Amino acid sequence: MGFAKNFVWGAATSAYQIEGTGAEDRKGKNIWDIYTKEPWHIYGGHTGDIACDHYHRFREDAVLMKEMGLKAYRFSIDWSRVLPEGIGKVNEVGIEFYSNVINALLENGIEPYITLYHWELPYELYKRGGWMNPEIIEWFGNYAKLVAECFSDRVTHFFTLNEPQCFIGLGCLTGEHAPGIKASIKDTFIMSHNVLKSHGRAVQMLRQYGKQPLTIGYAPTCSMCYPETDKPEDIKAARQKLFSMQEDDKNWTWNVAWWSDPVILGHYPKEGLQRYEAYLPDITDEDMKLIAEPIDVYGQNIYNGRCIRMGEDGQPQEVKRPVGFPRTAMYWPVTPECLYWGPKFLYERYNKPIYITENGVSCCDSVSLDGKVHDPDRIDFLARYLTQLKKVAKEIDLRGYFQWSLMDNFEWTRGYSERFGLIFIDYQTQSRILKDSAYWYKELIRTNGKNLGE
Repeated sequence: MGFAKNFVWGAATSAYQIEGTGAEDRKGKNIWDIYTKEPWHIYGGHTGDIACDHYHRFREDAVLMKEMGLKAYRFSIDWSRVLPEGIGKVNEVGIEFYSNVINALLENGIEPYITLYHWELPYELYKRGGWMNPEIIEWFGNYAKLVAECFSDRVTHFFTLNEPQCFIGLGCLTGEHAPGIKASIKDTFIMSHNVLKSHGRAVQMLRQYGKQPLTIGYAPTCSMCYPETDKPEDIKAARQKLFSMQEDDKNWTWNVAWWSDPVILGHYPKEGLQRYEAYLPDITDEDMKLIAEPIDVYGQNIYNGRCIRMGEDGQPQEVKRPVGFPRTAMYWPVTPECLYWGPKFLYERYNKPIYITENGVSCCDSVSLDGKVHDPDRIDFLARYLTQLKKVAKEIDLRGYFQWSLMDNFEWTRGYSERFGLIFIDYQTQSRILKDSAYWYKELIRTNGKNLGE
């Protein structure tokens, strides 16, 4: 036993990170197009203007996906490419681009999974208040309608939002990401409520205008929690910690329950309502009904976790990482256990079929003298993590796994200094090289994870 026969093995990307602007197609500006032009924001002054030039090379990339044996590909649509001002006039050239991407995927036997929003907020909407403006609920809904009308004849899998913890927390609270603002905590709670209502409105519009039955999900993130031992009290502590609020209110967005309980359970967590009462906007029954518009699957982006034990005081206690603990090139901890306990706890609480919508590792990859890219660290990382995923696949309704990322790309404020891809990108020549991990993943897909450890 292990992964289901129809388990979906895929890879993921986002529009700004790989496409390049494709300036000739009359694309509008999004907040990252603007933010990266102030070079002190981004490592090396890098921008996504060219990125992986996927805009011109998507057919080549689809062939590489087929060569890797991928069953599915999760990608985002740049809202500003299809609606340059976020609303109003449609850019038909942008629609044609994504239509051609979808066709290229299908021609190569790869199922397209569309993410509506992976942080590409049109700059014209940002100037009108962005997520602070309640009108964005209809703006986003109408964008979802356009996507459904144009692509749902060939695409049946959609995710509404990717990582609201990041695009509100890093983009609007700490100011580390685009648009680079440091709003008040109260304002970020207004934004988060509008984000969740926008999700609900998008679900409604996808259902209403979809040209066939659609599978709709949502893709938040957060560090997972796993127990120090298998003792019931440690498991209880890890579960409790995972769904509790962030310790630091100034960094409040990093939690699971505030962003997922409303979507799946129809209410905000009681702990958050009490703790954040002074910051909260008016929350109506109608709001909650919209936010909880039924979805079919639940996505979670999982990279690492925290070890938790039950303290002597009966409260969860984080276990200090050991000296010399393993880290990725990005200095993230290597914690394979999170890909067992995270999905397990999420499924217990939300009882929705789960996709791992992102998981992967940044390594210090380079082209060797033999012209190949040998990345044993990534293979080892994936083997460890996916062994844990195989373990939990026996216990929950686990539908698929999307490796982050298909290819090396623009890693937000870190520019091109981090390499997460299964495909190596030479940014000077735009040549592509399948890394050793891509061939390892191909064999994993072929055998449906049979050779992973138990």
